[in-house]
Amino acid sequence: MIKNRQDAAKRLTERLLQYKGEDGIVLAIPRGGVPIGAYIAKELDLPVEVILSKKIGHPHNPEYAIGAVSMDSIEVNERLDISPQYIEQETRKNQEELKRRYQLFMGNHKPTELHNKLVILVDDGIATGHTLMATVLMIKKQNPKKLIVAVPVAPPSAIDAFEPLVDELICLMAPPGFYAVGQFYEDFQQVSDEKVIAALQGNIIW
Repeated sequence: MIKNRQDAAKRLTERLLQYKGEDGIVLAIPRGGVPIGAYIAKELDLPVEVILSKKIGHPHNPEYAIGAVSMDSIEVNERLDISPQYIEQETRKNQEELKRRYQLFMGNHKPTELHNKLVILVDDGIATGHTLMATVLMIKKQNPKKLIVAVPVAPPSAIDAFEPLVDELICLMAPPGFYAVGQFYEDFQQVSDEKVIAALQGNIIW
């Protein structure tokens, strides 16, 4: 078991110390990934930013992801016969929401160019992995020098899916019988927007 996000952050940091002071960045997924990512960034002398993406749900089953968008790009499953108008409408709606949330967390700070940088992508766990997968693919388009995904817990299926895509996958636990990230934390409180902003400003409130 993982005690809480603070415990997760410390244990992940130990696995990442070799990257201290490199030309890199920690990208944290709000909200739960931000306190962990901010702690890692502080310990490794790296900047931290949020990275946002949002799934596009199927028109007849919104829970089923047919793709995902970031603030400036889109990944869609081309094999599905979905109308371009629907995808365009969902993309526009989702990108407006992502830009609003990015400004809430990062103000007027522009996202860092990732080309030829070490990128450490952090979340507090992988559930289905759909949105994280889209995020990974979007980061890879910028050709980082090295892409590391660091998470406390994930289902074994996610390990199989992500390992071939990234340069390094650091995961503290990949237990069988996985059904939710919070199942493997003793304390898995929700993280508020205020705590995300505080963590990004260097005031990590667990």
